[in-house]
Amino acid sequence: MIEITIGYGYVSIQGHAGYAEHGKDIVCAAVSTLTQVFIDSVDKLTSDFLKCDISAGNAVIQYKNLTERAQILLDSFFIGIRAIADEYPDYVKLSRLATR
Repeated sequence: MIEITIGYGYVSIQGHAGYAEHGKDIVCAAVSTLTQVFIDSVDKLTSDFLKCDISAGNAVIQYKNLTERAQILLDSFFIGIRAIADEYPDYVKLSRLATR
C-alpha cells in the first residue's frame, strides 16, 4: 500500500501499491507521475524551492512560504492524489495531519 501523509510544509509518500507486478502497476505509476510532475512544475514554473528526498518507494517533499502559483500546483497535486486514493482505496491511503 502507498501511504501518503500531508502535513504542514511537507508531503510524505511511502510504499508500493501492490496493485500489479513491478513495472505494470498503474497505481504506483500514477502516484509517481503526479509526484514528478508536481516537483518539475514547481521547479520550471515558479521561483519556489522544494527540498526533495526521493528513493524507490519513498518520497518526502518539503516546502514553505509557497507563492500563489506554487500553491495552485500543490492543490492540483492533492486533487490528483485524492482521485487515485478514492478510486483505489485498497492500494492508496491518504492522511492529512492538522496544519498549524
